[in-house]
Amino acid sequence: MPKIKTHSGAKKRFKLTGKGKVKRAHAFKSHILNKKTTKRKRNLRKQVTADKTNTAQIKRLIPYK
Repeated sequence: MPKIKTHSGAKKRFKLTGKGKVKRAHAFKSHILNKKTTKRKRNLRKQVTADKTNTAQIKRLIPYK
């Protein structure tokens, strides 16, 4: 079997946990931050797990992670 190419964008955005869940960062944290409250920006810093409906697709994009 030939190797599968890793998706360049996905490898920068997703990590796998020890149990195989997909970790991702929050969106809406890059610009127009004046109108967002400090509490909201602080919560956007945290990593979260990707939804289980998207997990299979993401894992296909990053086969060797």
